[in-house]
Amino acid sequence: MLAVAREEKLPSEAKQIIKDPMVLEFLGLKRETSYYEKDLESAIITHLQDFLLEMGNGFSFVARQKRLHIEGDEFFIDLVLYNRLLQCFVIIETKTTKLTHESIGQLQMYVNYYDRTEKQSYENPTIGILLCADKNDAVVKFTLPENNKNIIASKYQLYLPTEQQLIDEVKEVKKEIEKLDQETSNT
Repeated sequence: MLAVAREEKLPSEAKQIIKDPMVLEFLGLKRETSYYEKDLESAIITHLQDFLLEMGNGFSFVARQKRLHIEGDEFFIDLVLYNRLLQCFVIIETKTTKLTHESIGQLQMYVNYYDRTEKQSYENPTIGILLCADKNDAVVKFTLPENNKNIIASKYQLYLPTEQQLIDEVKEVKKEIEKLDQETSNT
């Protein structure tokens, strides 16, 4: 990600420029209150410049609540962006709850639609980002094909972690590294 940011190399896949987790503290959503997806989306639009900067390099806004008509059914994509570095559309679905396999399927349909009807021949495949309050990486892994590179589940945080949360996280990562080192030395 740093090499891409310093423009030393162009990204070859979405995971090189999409942050996970994203810190959306600038949205100003109160920590204590519950909110709806439309509240999250409205806050993102209100703070669009900050959101695009948090997303990473090369993003531009295309549409909000993009309406799709598919043989009589209507669907609405929360946000459509374009990334000039990756040369592709980026579909964002926001979820204020934990990620579900149904949400991944919904996003996959939107990505397929854009690839088949909107994408030009010179553009790269559409990327889908499921921006969710919480996620289970195993659910993501088993819902998507093994060779998936176009659907990304990214957790968002409305606030930076406290000092104690950072200390706990460092301790947890340290334990995982020590466990891996021990397993490697045993083999």
